[in-house]
Amino acid sequence: MEGWDKGTKSVVGEIPMLSTRAGPRDGDAWRQRLKEEYRALIAYTSVNKSKDNDWFRISAANPEGTRWEGTCWYVHNLRRYEFPLQFDIPIAYPQVAPEIELPTLDGKTHKMYRGGKICLTVHFKPLWAKNCPRFGLAHALCLGLAPWLAAEVPILVDSGMVKHKDDEAAPADGAAASGSATAS
Repeated sequence: MEGWDKGTKSVVGEIPMLSTRAGPRDGDAWRQRLKEEYRALIAYTSVNKSKDNDWFRISAANPEGTRWEGTCWYVHNLRRYEFPLQFDIPIAYPQVAPEIELPTLDGKTHKMYRGGKICLTVHFKPLWAKNCPRFGLAHALCLGLAPWLAAEVPILVDSGMVKHKDDEAAPADGAAASGSATAS
């Protein structure tokens, strides 16, 4: 945790570490790992809410817990930018971190791979490897996705690559209003 700010250290310290080394092919051990994952996600969500830093919703998209979907958001210039979030648990999990996808941002930044997978190779993957199997999905969100959003969303917004939903709706509303004004 060297080089981390106090806030990050504090939050990571409150996310429970996991102990079960199991992936999707490991039967009962995987079910135990999933229980640990849910406990860590619930703890992380609680910490975020207590610090008024709620920024994602996520849940397993299938009963096996191998596909996850949700929404994440980032506030920039007092405006909330929301993005669908998804990822699959790799077969080699937990030795290999999940590849987090934000499909609506696919092709909008160089710090992303095909399919909207965010780039975590340089900063996060070595950290994940060092902390396997103690890190889980909550850690991937906290130390992978959150910093990525903080670094990329302001640039994407300021460059015009991402527009706020109210800005996208305004031209259509304006056209409808001018159309109705012309018709009367």
